[in-house]
Amino acid sequence: MKPVSLSMRLGLTVSMMGAVLVVFLAVLAYLALSHELDSRAKDSLEKKMSQIEHSLLMDISTLEISQEPHALLDQVLGHDNLNLTVFNVDMSKQLLSFGADIPERSATLSEPGASNKLSYTTGSEEAETHILAASKIMKLRDGESVSVLLTIERSNDEALLNAYLNSTIVAVPLLLVLIGISAWAIVQRGLSPLREFRKVAAMVSAQDLSHRLSVVKMPQELSELAHAINFMLHRLDSGVQQLSQFSDDLAHELRSPITNLMGKAQVTLSRERPAEEYKAVLESCTEELGRVTRIVSDMLFLAQVSHPATLVPFECILLEDEALKVIDLFSLSAEEKNVSIGVSGCGKVLGDRLMIQRAISNLLSNAIRHCPSGQSISIAIETQPEKVSLVVSNPGAGIESQHLPHIFDRFYRVDTSRSRAEGGTGLGLAIVRSIMSLHQGSADAKILQGQETIFRLTFPKYNAQISWKPEKIKE
Repeated sequence: MKPVSLSMRLGLTVSMMGAVLVVFLAVLAYLALSHELDSRAKDSLEKKMSQIEHSLLMDISTLEISQEPHALLDQVLGHDNLNLTVFNVDMSKQLLSFGADIPERSATLSEPGASNKLSYTTGSEEAETHILAASKIMKLRDGESVSVLLTIERSNDEALLNAYLNSTIVAVPLLLVLIGISAWAIVQRGLSPLREFRKVAAMVSAQDLSHRLSVVKMPQELSELAHAINFMLHRLDSGVQQLSQFSDDLAHELRSPITNLMGKAQVTLSRERPAEEYKAVLESCTEELGRVTRIVSDMLFLAQVSHPATLVPFECILLEDEALKVIDLFSLSAEEKNVSIGVSGCGKVLGDRLMIQRAISNLLSNAIRHCPSGQSISIAIETQPEKVSLVVSNPGAGIESQHLPHIFDRFYRVDTSRSRAEGGTGLGLAIVRSIMSLHQGSADAKILQGQETIFRLTFPKYNAQISWKPEKIKE
């Protein structure tokens, strides 16, 4: 069964809420109107009784009730729904009657010395009439007392209530239909931005991640979602482009050694050769395979850094100790080029020992490779209030300014032919940047006076009270 659409759900929900509200208001209005009519009828009956009591007390005597009842009849004249009946005190004789016939139930209402009210329905089921009656013993001008019965027929009020009820029964269904149509239209308009989401989602693919959602005139809630989706698409686009560029670079880097291996092997096997020549070819192939191995090893290390969940927790590390260990490893290479290496300063950071050694060794190997013979390389450790820096200074030939923004990219080389001849993979500085990103730090390079090259590794300052784990790097 196909699930109900969101617009249909919202439309039905709003329609049902509107229907319940309309029915509730209609019932509430009916009850309020009925209560108001009852109150007005009771107030009118009380006022008429008060007026009749005043007229009897001030203007009418016992004889005048039958002979000159005009002052009394003026109180009810013009009111077709009123009935006035006057009895003697013991209800044995009717002295005056004006209006419609007195219902039998009303005639039994009054009792000597009592004041009562009665509201009831009379007549057949087809023609019921609501009657409101009241009786009271009143004094005349001459001191005598009479029993007065006053009734109000509520047929006009009932007709008004019935008219309201009939009109409501006709109007409510039409109003509910109007509410349903309006709710559907409002929901459709309110959810119209989702159609833009669907449109963009349908166009996005691995080959084309350039589409973005427009946030112009979009509701705040959906605008925030659109910004989040646009940011996600931007990251995916950047990631796919980096992956594509990386794949191209990797294929280019591996193609050369593999082509060399195949070429040498084909040429060697094309005819019989002496054993010494086969040995030389195998040695050359071994060198090329070693280069391929280094590329694969560096790629595996980058993959490990990109998934820090497999790493051990960080520990407190003294940078000057790690720098001295790396210098000891490169002592022979430095001696061969007659290059001296010095360390100054001290600093404490939180990190992975082997990775920090790897970052320092990559910078130091590059410095030794490009440092002129007889010069010195300095490693300075600087401690600041919020960070600790390790600076490797190389007095060799400087890097041109246009290369500085790209030297930490994978497979990027300032001098392609020289790096390949020396066996470089083009991943050394990329590994340094990944390691520093993992340690929540940064790596940068600059040129001083056009000659000296400065590489700086910046770490957050160690705080013994804060323990944190490595985060996934962002490239």
